[in-house]
Amino acid sequence: MIRRTFITTAALGFAAALAVTWAAPASALDTRFQDKNGDLVADTPTDPSQLVDPDTIIFAYTPVEDPAVYAKVWDSFLRHMERVTGKKVQFFPVQSNAAQIEAMRAGRLHVAGFNTGSNPLAVNCAGFVSFAIMASKNGHFGYNMEIITYPGSGIEKVEDIKGKKMAFTSQTSNSGFKAPSAILKADYGMIPNRDFEPVFSGKHDNSILGVANKDYPAAAIANSVMHRMIARNVIKAEQVKSIYKSQTFPTTGFGYVYNLKPELQEKIKEAFFTFPWEGSALKEEFARSGEEQFIPITYQKFWEVIRKIDTANGVSYTCK
Repeated sequence: MIRRTFITTAALGFAAALAVTWAAPASALDTRFQDKNGDLVADTPTDPSQLVDPDTIIFAYTPVEDPAVYAKVWDSFLRHMERVTGKKVQFFPVQSNAAQIEAMRAGRLHVAGFNTGSNPLAVNCAGFVSFAIMASKNGHFGYNMEIITYPGSGIEKVEDIKGKKMAFTSQTSNSGFKAPSAILKADYGMIPNRDFEPVFSGKHDNSILGVANKDYPAAAIANSVMHRMIARNVIKAEQVKSIYKSQTFPTTGFGYVYNLKPELQEKIKEAFFTFPWEGSALKEEFARSGEEQFIPITYQKFWEVIRKIDTANGVSYTCK
């Protein structure tokens, strides 16, 4: 299960054989893994009997929005991966970050895009090895956390949230929980359940729709998701307004589970970096937030700021 310091019934659907506690700096890899080269991710096993070479590769994209939307968006990419790897590739529509992490930890998920905040948990508890991120044509990548409200809410600045409800997504989300929690406490002296009532929507699109429909007075969200929803006419830009915008954070990290055969790992990387974006549903969807290619990254370098946020929040990971 995932233990929470403060929570509402909207978040109680998450279940996984791992725990997130909020008391100590982020811990290292689970004892099941080794990291002899010090790159902070699990090493590929040297014992051939521990390697996995599945007939069907299972792929999941982080559940920031409705999985049904993204099954279609990712289809041409998965067909490309089939051609490169010579294996069948199946889309797995996960409903929560915790379910996605547990699927990889249990051996039911081989390749995935994990959202910013759940990347450290996936790395430490599930043996996730991230190697790619989406970027613009000029190599720019990332998104901002924004705190949004709706016109007429009576909220003009962050301090006006006091005494009201504020929506978060889930405790594994960087922009949906970790970053805003640290910022509200450090910069505004605002504590949940003392200064405002925290509620959990489960996903970014739920939070954004909740604000647009005036169900939540305010919410912390990833602006890349909001931009795509506006571009698809899911909401109108004038239904929401931003009262805070953070520094730029890395967006979804893509990678594989640590114990895939090395030859398959290389084929999966090849599939990402040779995918023809032009004319694809993937480009149609993600160009809305300025992303048109995959570029190589490392967890050690690109997630340093997220690990610092976890430390500031007093996060440690306990894998069971």
